[in-house]
Amino acid sequence: MIRHRGASAILPFVGALSDPDPEVLLIRQYRYAAGGFIYEVPAGMPEDADEDWDACARRELEEETGMRAGELIPLTRILTTPGFTDEVIHLFAATGLVPGETSRDADEFIEVVRLPFSRVMEMVRKGDIVDCKSVAAILYAASFILPGRVATPRDSVEDVS
Repeated sequence: MIRHRGASAILPFVGALSDPDPEVLLIRQYRYAAGGFIYEVPAGMPEDADEDWDACARRELEEETGMRAGELIPLTRILTTPGFTDEVIHLFAATGLVPGETSRDADEFIEVVRLPFSRVMEMVRKGDIVDCKSVAAILYAASFILPGRVATPRDSVEDVS
């Protein structure tokens, strides 16, 4: 079993949640284990044992995207791979973004991407976003933060009934 100290992950909303199709920020990051670039929500581990999950989320959001959260909304927590690790990721949504400063690690190759939420949902459906924490945060937001408000194109889905 692999012991892990946990992490925070943030789905940052640009503009208001009341927008018909709010935009979000994702990062496109090179991941060696994935063999290339993948789309993700910003995330990271606490700097030390005393940093709480929302402070970790605020710090990681600014470090990776250069934006600070006006409001941080706790969503849920997920066990990433309970078959072999105790890693828990605490998921948040961020609103009221204001400019801050990036502070990336030397081995972080990150591009910040701004997309409408409907496009992000389509990317999840098509398998363009496969990172577990990101899929969980996006689908949680679609179900509980923006329920029934953001339609996704379904024209390429076959009816299997």
